[in-house]
Amino acid sequence: MAEGMLLAVAQKITEDLGSWAFQEIGSLWDVEAGLENIKNTVSTIQAVLQDAAEQQSRSHQVKDWLEKLKDAVYEVDDLLGEFYTEALRRGGITGNITKKVRDFFSTDSNPVVFRVQMSRKINAMKQKLNAIAEDRKMFHLKEYHVEPPVRMDREETHSFVANVKVIGREDDKEAIIRLLLERNNEENVSIVPIVGIGGLGKTTLAQFVYNDKNIKEHFELKMWICISDVFDVKMIIQKIISATGMEPVDHSMDKLQDQLRKIIDQKKYLLVLDDVWNEDPHKWDSLKDLLVGGAKGSKIVITARARLVAEITCPASIYTLKGLNEEQSWLLFKQIAFRKGQGQGTNNPRLEEIGREIVRKCQGIPLAIKSIGNVLRLEKTEHKWSYVKNNILEIATQQKNDIFPILKLSYDHLPSHLKSCFAFCSLFPKDYEIDKVTLIQLWIAQGFIRPSNKNQELEDVADEYFKDLLWRSFFEEVTNEKGELKYKMHDLIHDLAELVTGAECTIITLDRNNFDEKTRHVSLPFYIDSSFIETSGLLVRAEKLRTCLLTFTPSMAYRAGKIDESMLNKLIMSCRRLRALGLCGVHIERVPDSIEKFIHLTYLDFSENDGIETLPNTISRLWKLQTLKVNGCRKLKELPRDIRFLVGLRHLENSNCWLLSHMPNGLGQMTCLQTLSSFVVRDNQASTSGPISSGLDELNSLNSLRGELQISNLRCLEDVYSEPNAANLRAKLYLDRLTLLWHANNPLFCSNDDNDGDEKLLEGLQPHQNLRFLSVNGYGGVRFSSWLSLLTNLVNLSITGCKRCQQLPPLSQLHSLKRLSLINMEVLEYISDGGINEEVPTSSFFPSLKSIYISQCPNLKGWWRSTSTTDRQQHPHHQSLPSFHHLSALQIRVCPNLTSLPPFPYLEKSLYLERVSLKPLQRTIAINSSLPSSSSFLSSPLSKLKSMALVSIKDTEALPDEWMSNLSSLKELYIQGGPKLKSLSLAVPHLTSLEDLEICSCELFDSISDMGDDGTEWQHLKCLSSLSYRNVPNLKSIPSGLQHVTALRKLVISNFPNLTIFPKLTSVVYLQISWCPNLTSIPNNISNLMSLEVLHISYCLNLISLPDEMLSLKSLQKLIIQRCPDLAKRCEKGIGEDWFKIAHVPVIEIRDCEESRIQWTY
Repeated sequence: MAEGMLLAVAQKITEDLGSWAFQEIGSLWDVEAGLENIKNTVSTIQAVLQDAAEQQSRSHQVKDWLEKLKDAVYEVDDLLGEFYTEALRRGGITGNITKKVRDFFSTDSNPVVFRVQMSRKINAMKQKLNAIAEDRKMFHLKEYHVEPPVRMDREETHSFVANVKVIGREDDKEAIIRLLLERNNEENVSIVPIVGIGGLGKTTLAQFVYNDKNIKEHFELKMWICISDVFDVKMIIQKIISATGMEPVDHSMDKLQDQLRKIIDQKKYLLVLDDVWNEDPHKWDSLKDLLVGGAKGSKIVITARARLVAEITCPASIYTLKGLNEEQSWLLFKQIAFRKGQGQGTNNPRLEEIGREIVRKCQGIPLAIKSIGNVLRLEKTEHKWSYVKNNILEIATQQKNDIFPILKLSYDHLPSHLKSCFAFCSLFPKDYEIDKVTLIQLWIAQGFIRPSNKNQELEDVADEYFKDLLWRSFFEEVTNEKGELKYKMHDLIHDLAELVTGAECTIITLDRNNFDEKTRHVSLPFYIDSSFIETSGLLVRAEKLRTCLLTFTPSMAYRAGKIDESMLNKLIMSCRRLRALGLCGVHIERVPDSIEKFIHLTYLDFSENDGIETLPNTISRLWKLQTLKVNGCRKLKELPRDIRFLVGLRHLENSNCWLLSHMPNGLGQMTCLQTLSSFVVRDNQASTSGPISSGLDELNSLNSLRGELQISNLRCLEDVYSEPNAANLRAKLYLDRLTLLWHANNPLFCSNDDNDGDEKLLEGLQPHQNLRFLSVNGYGGVRFSSWLSLLTNLVNLSITGCKRCQQLPPLSQLHSLKRLSLINMEVLEYISDGGINEEVPTSSFFPSLKSIYISQCPNLKGWWRSTSTTDRQQHPHHQSLPSFHHLSALQIRVCPNLTSLPPFPYLEKSLYLERVSLKPLQRTIAINSSLPSSSSFLSSPLSKLKSMALVSIKDTEALPDEWMSNLSSLKELYIQGGPKLKSLSLAVPHLTSLEDLEICSCELFDSISDMGDDGTEWQHLKCLSSLSYRNVPNLKSIPSGLQHVTALRKLVISNFPNLTIFPKLTSVVYLQISWCPNLTSIPNNISNLMSLEVLHISYCLNLISLPDEMLSLKSLQKLIIQRCPDLAKRCEKGIGEDWFKIAHVPVIEIRDCEESRIQWTY
């Protein structure tokens, strides 16, 4: 079923043979007739591939013919690649660059012999293809010179659903109903699309909504139409008319549209268009124009798999349907799998355990859950259930009207160029976070990307392919721990990819039994050890491989096996047809010279191999190489000296190569480069094995660079007057990110330039104004270049370690700026060297800025150097001064002299203040005190703030009521090292949304001693779920008022000298007691913690016993005792004096030291 990949390779062959390069090769070596014959034959066979792919499931003969064809097509592709490389070596292609390459690839072999060999191979290939083409006639295959229409073999849907059959969609139903009932004043008719992959239950949800009582009462007219097939406007109109109970009066389009408009005229209607696949906006507009005559409030609900289908309808909002959660999925499974006679359950706990595992594999897809549930409906044996669990893909595929036929409709509907790209994604394991850039590079390496015109970059076309698959719901967006955008495939979508690729693509399993001679693309889970490479039998069978990838997971690096030079040699000699090779993080130390044997290689990844110090110069003979990655090769000292001969190289990724001391000479000739992660200015003290780059002028002609560029070691630049301009950064309009480092590896370095050389240097490095991210580290100038103000598209600006910098250019002109970081600026006093009057109008003051981070700026005093007397007199509270209207996160660390900032009243995400004055915060709060009633502020300053941290703030004894009263949305409050802070009593009544409170290292803090005796003030903290006291020596006891905090679940007590009593904390489930040196016994009334599930006691060295009340903690599930030597002895299993008090606890962990751990499970 991998016809998509075969079609892609066949298309590549026909396009390659039609290119000027092969025309020149054919003419020069007198083989143009043979190449033309191959091209025509492949084109002829290509036309019948679609029909053959459909017939192979019904005919073994067609299937065998397809296998022969596949082998032949791949052989042709290999042959053409071989000829292309040889022709380059022998001077078969003209051009200045190739002349240099010919010199590098100089050979003394006889050209006559080469011509004879070439002719012989072409003739043999010709005969093989002609025979296969002749055989096709016996199967009477249909020819398609355009893509055939997709047959949508799906039953027509209807509007009815029994409510009892709908599980887990109540919230979705309510959300859709809200969208349908809300008023829309702009249009008579608004659109509500429901989008999600096949099998999620979009139709069921639409039925659920359609039959709701409120919907029936709200809409005067309701109509349900199933589209599914071709989006034919005339046919849809006829269906809509029929859905109203009327018959179409005429079959002419004019009469039909007239009848439709009369039916809906001034009626508030609901129209459901179920299962829409249309991606043509013109067709949609033609239909919508006929539907706008309804009354205001009319709605159209669309169900579709592809977000693209929804987007073209110009919806007010798109509702993306998600899978059921685990409990909802289990309820649905029970309803199907267990018959009513079993009471929708089972007395066999093993069946339930297996059933839950099956449900987890279905990942919340209702149709998959129902499909598998129906298989097991009459089965009672554990053996059968286990078999189904382990063979879900095979079982589901066999169910004719269930999940995989439904999902495969999405695949069948793809254009052929997307089928190959989607199928290739089966190489990534389930739940793998796919990097879009890497995937695009791999698609290009396989020849799947075919631009429609010569002016299109392959990467841009591939990006459109990717977006298309994303919008068709084949990928899901995820954000990883680093905040990076990655993509995943739903498990069932991954199963679909495996289904359509068959043996073509394989993830090698640990038993290695799923690899055969048909496999051309493999990936290996990262943890497979190096013995895999040594399996000689596997390597012999791998001669057809075109892709070999290790699916690298950084967190599992310690489990990687080591691949040495001899193993790499075996791989090279056995797999010479490879197009893509990814060997990340397998501790390679030396790459063999034989790497040049990979003549077809277009993608090579050696990233995260710490041991590699140099790469062999023979890599420069990989003429077809387009992508070379050495990211994270931290010991790599230099790149291949002749890398300039890789004139087709598009991506050179070399980030985090810390020891890289220079760039090779001639890098500037590689004008195809789009990615150059790092350019290292030569260090004259570095030893090299070949000619080194002459400097920044190598960047001059590399104007196709895009993405990120880091230029490091700028301190080593010899000519600061001409070289920076020679880099020609202003001409690099596709560059997105630029990092300028004065030292390659020392982030604390700052140039000590007294001759203004750094200022000249930075001035010459002016980038194009399209730049979005700029980072400058270690700059030694006093003034920053004025061009910074011209970067109006800048989104992120970071200036670090510029210790001599006294003046920044105006930043308020950067209207796109979202994040600003100023770190370790020792002499900077003001961020803006001018005054308030010189800033832009208040309404456009940093309109996009969301985050500010200022750290280690000891002399920073304020934002503006001067403020006018008039402003200070007329606006003492700064309410009309420029404010940060969109700032969401503010972090200021170790800026003791900072007393003035523009107000930040709309702060929402977080506020972090460390060793700074509270004056900037107080001035923001004070805005509200003198605002006129007509003020633009819709709420009190900081009323939306969610998180606040105050660290080492010296000038306050209590958090003032006048500004704490605004923090009604605060969820997290962290206070550390406040030497004068005594109480939170004034703050508590206002913290009604607080969930997490931590007080740390506040010597004078004495809880809420000035509250009422009954502690009822605590009840204002109705959302508090976590409370921590750490190193608060003046705290007399745990506040009794905590008993009024009914949401409290977690309590942490550390370095607490006076733990004598526990209030009645009935909701606490987790208690941690640590570093309490005066504690000799846990208070008896620990029984007040009746819901306690986890008790963690650590580093209480004088604690010698547990109270008898431990027996009453019936909910306790886990007890951890760590570094409490006397208590550990008393709790020794079976023989300790306190053992009887804790014997009922299921899990007990005694940790005697940092290294060892004893775990008892009772």
